[in-house]
Amino acid sequence: MIQAALEAESTLTDRFQTTVPSVVRQALHLNKKDKIKFIIQPNGSVILSRVEPKESDPVVESFLTFVANDMQKHPEKFQPLTASMRDRVEVLITGIELDLDAPLSDEDE
Repeated sequence: MIQAALEAESTLTDRFQTTVPSVVRQALHLNKKDKIKFIIQPNGSVILSRVEPKESDPVVESFLTFVANDMQKHPEKFQPLTASMRDRVEVLITGIELDLDAPLSDEDE
């Protein structure tokens, strides 16, 4: 099946701003405050796409906020990673393989 290309034009303002034409907004399912990405091809053409929002994890965000606050409150607790610490980590992870893209088993969920 051949798909027809949609075409739309927009004008740049004096401040190099433009309005995304409604046909483009509809095709990309854009809403107010959505982000768009421009990819400039070697031949000079530009691909415009919608940036998919990243899902956030409130537990991870809370933990990272806690760590950041603790680092600011207690900078004296920082210490460099020593060779012996690195060696200890190597011993602990030797032989362990991890595929972060593998689905969790029923036991892990």
